[in-house]
Amino acid sequence: MNDSSPVFLIDDDKDLLKATKQTLELAGFAVSAFSSASDALSALDTDFAGVVVSDIRMPQMDGQQLFSHVKDRDPDMPVILMTGHGDIPMAVQAIQDGAYDFIAKPFATDRLVQSVRRAAEKRRLVLENRSLRLAAEQAQDDLPLIGQTPAMERLRHTLRQIADTDVDVLVTGETGSGKEVVASLLHRWSRRAKGNFVALNCGALPETVIESELFGHEPGAFTGAQKKRVGRIEHASAGTLFLDEIESMPPSIQVQMLRVLEMREVTPLGTNEVRPVDLRVVAAAKVDLGDPAQRGDFREDLYYRLNVVTLSIPPLRERRADIPLLFSYFAKRAASRFKREMPEMSSSVHRHLQQHDWPGNVRELSHFAERLVLGLETAAMQKTRDTPSFDGTLPLPARIERYEAELIRETLSQNNGDVRRTIEALGIPRKTFYDKLQRHGIVRGEFAGSEGSDRRGA
Repeated sequence: MNDSSPVFLIDDDKDLLKATKQTLELAGFAVSAFSSASDALSALDTDFAGVVVSDIRMPQMDGQQLFSHVKDRDPDMPVILMTGHGDIPMAVQAIQDGAYDFIAKPFATDRLVQSVRRAAEKRRLVLENRSLRLAAEQAQDDLPLIGQTPAMERLRHTLRQIADTDVDVLVTGETGSGKEVVASLLHRWSRRAKGNFVALNCGALPETVIESELFGHEPGAFTGAQKKRVGRIEHASAGTLFLDEIESMPPSIQVQMLRVLEMREVTPLGTNEVRPVDLRVVAAAKVDLGDPAQRGDFREDLYYRLNVVTLSIPPLRERRADIPLLFSYFAKRAASRFKREMPEMSSSVHRHLQQHDWPGNVRELSHFAERLVLGLETAAMQKTRDTPSFDGTLPLPARIERYEAELIRETLSQNNGDVRRTIEALGIPRKTFYDKLQRHGIVRGEFAGSEGSDRRGA
């Protein structure tokens, strides 16, 4: 997280205001200081990306009233209240009403800094979730070619440019990257949209079947051919024929397919009748057909006939900035399908999305979103939790401190803030646990659910 997050600081004691402002600025925060709550409220925008830190006891509008106004504007905006001893009951009530934290005066500067840092991280995640949810809502329901990276913008632009032409297209990309989606969009955005979009996976059918599937047959053309069958090529006339995994097409069929592309005509099995076809062919390959080593026995002349326009879909690992947006889109779709709540983008989910290599690409990400919506834990998610990413430029002690703090937070989260279960899971004494909470600025109540009490007698 970037600690330059904005902070609104409010305190009517000018000396304390100045000192606290300096403390937070030294920690890297961008602080706006106010001596009255009304002035701060006037300057506060609903899209404020930071944290509000306020004293409770102030003239005219006190901190609790300020919190109430902030909550009305944005219930998710974190508010930290600084309290004198006599104000603690008031602060506890504010926490119950949704304030992020309260800090009793006098307080250690590190206690305030850590609390603000955690609140800023929470605010960042909230705003990121909102942004992703909005972007997902704006995306077309059946268009998972979502992305704001330059590669995806170029791909969409090229699709728009060539969609309404009759040029044949070769689409390359790894498994699950969305090759059929590209073919479907080329069809939908073209004048051929009223015709059929016919898809055939060349790797899924044996040679004896694929010939009949593509070219069709007349009755008696071969054993078992009792009825006339219109082939996929003829069925796609006036529309689009999508040949997936074309690198798996048998050599004998490649020869016939080359003639179809050159002459735009088809001869069904069992007849000498030549039938003209008006079709566009979109072929997809998982390998680079331009590389002889990868091309294998795929005909070079067929490759060059298909390679009028080549579109390459980048794998997810090469456009990581698009992954959270795609996840949000798939999670929203899954939530609607399964009638579940849309999950929040927690820090652990965000970390997994960015660290995993996604060998299955968009398809794998879609399945991950569905499992998360259904509340199913995945081994990949657990692996990411166990190996947090830290800044390798930090000294070893600092990295150990970060790891320890994250481990405590994860364990608290897994146990709904229950102290007894958390201590048992961590294997440390109760006093050590509370010392570490204070040192790392961890607010146990943030993780507490219905079982979040410290059950000493349990």
